Amino acid sequence: MTSGGCRCGAVRYAAEVEDTSRHGLCHCEDCRRSAGAPAVAWLAVPRDAFRVTQGEPVRWDGTGAAERYFCGRCGTGLYYFNDKVMPGIVDIQSATLDRAEDYAPAVQIQCAERLGYMAALHTLPEFPRFPG
Repeated sequence: MTSGGCRCGAVRYAAEVEDTSRHGLCHCEDCRRSAGAPAVAWLAVPRDAFRVTQGEPVRWDGTGAAERYFCGRCGTGLYYFNDKVMPGIVDIQSATLDRAEDYAPAVQIQCAERLGYMAALHTLPEFPRFPG
């Protein structure tokens, strides 16, 4: 069993993660705009292996059959349902896991919509913190 939640701690969840092969870094425009980030990591788990343990997340219906859930206090995106595309699955924004470093993405998806600069991140200078 793993757990996670929003930045302020108002919403918490628990999930049974048995298969990490369905953990992907999504580059689609919908995810980018929803998260305000160039990509979003999603960990798919069976819907019956997931539960909210604290708080009441806010629901926003995105494009198509998408249901996005987030914290109404701090705005952290948490999870997503889309029964039309992924029946019986909840997609957890894996950066919200308490031990996110334990779950590396296995694939990149929706690369047709990837921002061009994302393919060359490895060429940028790196700093342990802010540059001097």
